[in-house]
Amino acid sequence: MHAKTIIQKTLRVPRRSAPAGDGAAVARQMDAVLATAGFKAESRLLEHVSGLEPGTAMDLATDVIEAVRALVGDHVEHNAYFLRFPQGVPDTVEFWVRCLREAVVVHYGGGHKPSKAELRAMLGTGLVDLLTLPWYGRYQHTYAELLAAHDELIASVKDRLTIVRLGGSLQEETHDLYRALAGSTTPSGEADLQLLAELAAECLDVDLDEVPVRENRAVLNAARLAAGRPLLAVDTVLDVLRTACQASGGDVTLAEPTRFRNFTRRERRALITALDAVVAGNAGKLGDVNRFARRFKRLGEGLHPHEYPGFPNAGEVFAVARGERKVRTLAARAESAFAENDVVGAARVLTAAPGMLMRSLDRLLRETGTADDAREVIEAMGEILGSVSGRVLCSVREHLANRVDPDSARVFTTRSRRAWVTPDTRPPLPDDVVARANALIDAELASRLPAYEHLVVDPAVLAMALPLSGKAGEAGFAVLPRGSRSRVDGELLRFFTYWRQTRESTDFDLSALLLDDEFRYVGQVSWTNYRGGGAVYSGDITDAADGATEFVDLRLDQVEATYVVPQVNVYSGEGFDDVAESMFGWMTRDGLQAGAPFEARTVRSRSDMRGKGRVALPVMFGRGEDGTWTATWTHLYLSGRPAFNQVEGNRVSTGLLARGVLEREYLTLGYLVDLLRGNGTTITLWEPGLRVDGPVTFLGPELPSNLPEESTVVGPGRLNQLIPR
Repeated sequence: MHAKTIIQKTLRVPRRSAPAGDGAAVARQMDAVLATAGFKAESRLLEHVSGLEPGTAMDLATDVIEAVRALVGDHVEHNAYFLRFPQGVPDTVEFWVRCLREAVVVHYGGGHKPSKAELRAMLGTGLVDLLTLPWYGRYQHTYAELLAAHDELIASVKDRLTIVRLGGSLQEETHDLYRALAGSTTPSGEADLQLLAELAAECLDVDLDEVPVRENRAVLNAARLAAGRPLLAVDTVLDVLRTACQASGGDVTLAEPTRFRNFTRRERRALITALDAVVAGNAGKLGDVNRFARRFKRLGEGLHPHEYPGFPNAGEVFAVARGERKVRTLAARAESAFAENDVVGAARVLTAAPGMLMRSLDRLLRETGTADDAREVIEAMGEILGSVSGRVLCSVREHLANRVDPDSARVFTTRSRRAWVTPDTRPPLPDDVVARANALIDAELASRLPAYEHLVVDPAVLAMALPLSGKAGEAGFAVLPRGSRSRVDGELLRFFTYWRQTRESTDFDLSALLLDDEFRYVGQVSWTNYRGGGAVYSGDITDAADGATEFVDLRLDQVEATYVVPQVNVYSGEGFDDVAESMFGWMTRDGLQAGAPFEARTVRSRSDMRGKGRVALPVMFGRGEDGTWTATWTHLYLSGRPAFNQVEGNRVSTGLLARGVLEREYLTLGYLVDLLRGNGTTITLWEPGLRVDGPVTFLGPELPSNLPEESTVVGPGRLNQLIPR
């Protein structure tokens, strides 16, 4: 059931149990097809397929090929509007004039043919709707005709080659994936939460060391609730609320309200029992009810707490929700101290909630009136560091690193990756105060890091931002957390978007905003401007019943801008969460490689686009002083307008956002590597041809073939394993 998912998540192929046979021909065919998509089967995988009877070997090979092709977006046909793109793309107005002329000729049945001057005059009135012209926005050739019009892609040593490896049995790989998702130290994205829910339904008997993230716990407890098993690791009333939301098909993150389903008597009793136990252990837990009083009230209407007089503490939860009992929360007590200008007193109150204190640290330090007050706040922080999760410590560490100098723009992002920008009016924090706080955080994190005898690190991953939340990224291939930077090699950079509508005609528009070194607007390419600043747009597709693709092509040595910000605008129709499928990706090539507009083995990264806004900003590209180009992942969405979004309409906000994201200092994998080095771990930077003795732990995109046997790899998809608990 999960074989393809496992391959896509881990690039490991579950073994098949089947009669032995001669599957050598299938293995060779599989490897040849994988090569066209930029993948290579390791020798053990080829041996496994070769040893299977042909029918089973073909089934396994089909699963592998379908999984990896979908991973890079090669499971669909990527046609381009202009047959010979990036060659043959006309001037924008000339193309519109041609569409208009063809429409008029058809309309008059070959009669009057207006002159170019007359057509330009008609366009100038602003009364012509391009979308109504029969040739505009619709493919005028088939995908096969597109392929025939392009020379074959010339192989290059720079082409991507990703290794697909042989794993354990399907059950072993399923259980390993389940443990990895459930035991994540950081919140998971929507896709991983959904996958965890599917796995939990069949893996409840699998032993787990710990489930540190409450959202993951709620997903597992919803599965236990359905199976009639007791809930585990419930220690707040919000844990019970999350479980009820997940069990009702709602939002386990509590960001959106949930319509609770009708629970069975057994389920009602389990939820009531869990609530009662939480409050019986600590009545102060009732303070959390106020934050979601309306939702607890609706939950109580479905649980019928009056039917369970033996659980009075659970009844107190709903009494607070109905306003019949007043509970003064910890946050309210802290606010009272702030109102009295007693910052140290507020810090002392918040020591009862270590996570809340750390999230309030900036405010506490800003409002300290004296150096002694700042010292006492830092001391209060030091007392509770051991009770704060590693993810929160890393998040605060990153935040403080950006507070010594004022930011040019302050970027806010929600859990659904919606973003907005505002000027940063906060006063900077003193250097010495930040240094003292950071030293304590560094020491605490270093003490929690796992022990590695020998760590081999690919230098390419040192600039990867720590994945402090799975919600700061998207599902896909070679997708990195927000803020991660990776070098762009190649003479040509081409990014693309693909979408397929569900019910109504949908028009997505791929655009590129061009900015100078001060993030000022210098141009754009889009459906309103096909060429500019070294970039070329592939043409506008306005309906995607069968799927549609748009491209932007950049010759990097000809690009005039310092920063290129791709964006996908919803011009009309369904949003990113509503379409059947949507993706963004980018490719690189050498100048003479030719090939079709989309070539799977040149794809460097592909990500899904699933977000609440109407403007997507997946990644930004920047040129350094030495001329090298770097990609910085953003995974952000702007609200935009309900319809008719264009790059010209959001260029100011996008420019500010780009500046805020690119100038921010992110906590990277290099930071953790430095802490490990300080702990005495042997660190070796990887380089081609390197030979090391004994099994090692390798940090990099994939395990090199010449590392010792039994070495392990921690790749981009599992970097969260490095974040201390």
